[in-house]
Amino acid sequence: MTQRIEDYALIGDLQTAALVGRNGSVDWLCLPRFDSGACFAALLGDEDNGHWRIAPEGTAASDTCTRRGYADESLVLETYWETPTGTVKVSDFMPQRDKSPDLMRIVEGISGSVEMSSVLRLRFDFGSIVPWMRRSHGHRVAVAGPDSVWLRSDPPVKTWGQQFSTCSSFTVAEGEQVAFVLTWHPSHSPRPKLIDPYKALKHTLKDWAKWSATCTYQGKYRDAVLRSLITLKALTYRPTGGIVAAPTTSLPEEIGGVRNWDYRYCWLRDATLTLGALLAAGYLDEAAAWRDWLLRAVAGDPADLQIMYGLAGERRLPETELPWLSGYEGSRPVRTGNAAVRQLQLDVYGEVIDALRLARDAGLSDKPHAWNLQLSLLGFLESTWREPDEGLWEIRGERQHFVHSKVMAWVAADRAVASLESDPSLPGDPDRWRAMRDAVHAEVCAKGYDPVRNTFTQSYGSKALDAATLLMVRTGFLPPDDPRIVGTVDAIRAELGSDGLVRRYSTEGASVDGLPGEEGAFIVCTFWLADALLRTGRPTEAEELFERLLELRNDVGLLAEEYDTVTGRQLGNYPQAFSHIGLVNTAVALAGDEAAG
Repeated sequence: MTQRIEDYALIGDLQTAALVGRNGSVDWLCLPRFDSGACFAALLGDEDNGHWRIAPEGTAASDTCTRRGYADESLVLETYWETPTGTVKVSDFMPQRDKSPDLMRIVEGISGSVEMSSVLRLRFDFGSIVPWMRRSHGHRVAVAGPDSVWLRSDPPVKTWGQQFSTCSSFTVAEGEQVAFVLTWHPSHSPRPKLIDPYKALKHTLKDWAKWSATCTYQGKYRDAVLRSLITLKALTYRPTGGIVAAPTTSLPEEIGGVRNWDYRYCWLRDATLTLGALLAAGYLDEAAAWRDWLLRAVAGDPADLQIMYGLAGERRLPETELPWLSGYEGSRPVRTGNAAVRQLQLDVYGEVIDALRLARDAGLSDKPHAWNLQLSLLGFLESTWREPDEGLWEIRGERQHFVHSKVMAWVAADRAVASLESDPSLPGDPDRWRAMRDAVHAEVCAKGYDPVRNTFTQSYGSKALDAATLLMVRTGFLPPDDPRIVGTVDAIRAELGSDGLVRRYSTEGASVDGLPGEEGAFIVCTFWLADALLRTGRPTEAEELFERLLELRNDVGLLAEEYDTVTGRQLGNYPQAFSHIGLVNTAVALAGDEAAG
């Protein structure tokens, strides 16, 4: 039985992540990295594509736990099962690794006595390969090609193979514990060092408590903000500082549809907003790591700048379909890689320059080559900003003159001017970039604005709207009280709104994105609407909308990319960094408005 997207909770070790359902099943895990092949892919198929369920004996796959939540301010998931004979708790976590990734599941008796079962189906390469299983020194070992996984329990429990699965049964009474440890390593390497799961749990809780305690946000929404920050930390690839958009691929924007994409990569479009969220909450180390990843990724010929990169800055992300997977609730195709990597998106130049300017203003230590890189990007943008592109939303239709892309070209020039004015020692000609800034501004106001409806449009000559234009007020393109800005905010809320939330753009008729079907309300765009309402002098409406968005989170505080207002379900890849970045930034903005008031 397929669980709803929001029925999953996240655990991870800052290099990969797993999704654990309310029924106690781990249905998604890529090893050893976020972008590796999945050894549990039931999320995009069925149980035969790999999963690991621990639950009371006799419970069906459709049966769910009594309650669950994260332990304090951590990423340790605690799932409680209350049965007629007693209560048990399952603690799921992935300790920050030394060399090999470990998935640990500790079953603890809380009261009475409960018979438990564990069913493990390992399927490498996104559910397509059944490994060879053997015993070794009391462990179960699965091997197939480059992958090897070791399973052990402490204390040992009765375990046997059945229908290409590894099954265990055991009983826990009050005060007793049974720990399972699943460890991946390359099949050609020796068995990794064994880790004590009970000590690992204590260290993991301590690590998260220490990290969470450094959060500087103390507003009324602290719990929601901190949970979003923990989620963003969990989506960070620690070796490089890159932050993935989501740990999943192909969770649909429309159930049964084809809008299914791989989000296990790092997008430049998120740069400024991500950096702003981390800096606002006091996480300077994470902000610096993200900034440094950004500088490494974009280094090279400005003409070769990509919209996204791999975890370490990899550039080749070929898109492939996996026909053996039926897709989440039949949503096909299932894809890995992302062909949008080859698109031209002019807005990313502005994102990079804006993010680096923000980092400099925040006091992050500057890199000697950062300014020269920005000048190089500006030089390329100066000669190309008048070209059409695929835009922020990575359309797969014809290129357009997207207003948001042009506005971000204005941002690039504006931030360059600001940098030169604040630091005369920097090389560069501010008059040159002022001229570019003024030219972009004039063209956008002339060609991207509909005076009849008093709104900026999605693209030049179009009547369609785009929620990305809500960011115009944040960028400073026009003052927040400018009638054109207020008109744009009101038009988007009216024309793209659905039950108080907003879509990215209209998908009705001949959609600009060239794809069939529809999609849900875009969560981060609705946070942008709340920001715009606040900045245009409507704080009460902004806070009401923000609290409406908080209600969309699941029971453990997570958000996907989109929300279906008709069925009341989350949609898209999950959990979505962009959504949680929006939550943090809007909460910080609301706190600032309260302080100013």
